[in-house]
Amino acid sequence: MPLTNAADGTLTGVLEKTLLRVGEAAELLSVSRWTIYRWVEEGRLRGTKIGKGSLRIFRESIVALIERNESDPSETFS
Repeated sequence: MPLTNAADGTLTGVLEKTLLRVGEAAELLSVSRWTIYRWVEEGRLRGTKIGKGSLRIFRESIVALIERNESDPSETFS
């Protein structure tokens, strides 16, 4: 399930969703589905069970994870 628009490579609707499927979150973060499950278990991402066990990830927790781990490029290459 590609998350990007084939014409210009932009994200298609994923960032407008409140809840993302595990596969969508994994593709967005360039990690495996198992990493997403582990991060939810560890509390690094927030998720919720839908129905009998489908896990959904809160989009704002993905944004928060990215912001927490952002680094200043000038510090990285100094």
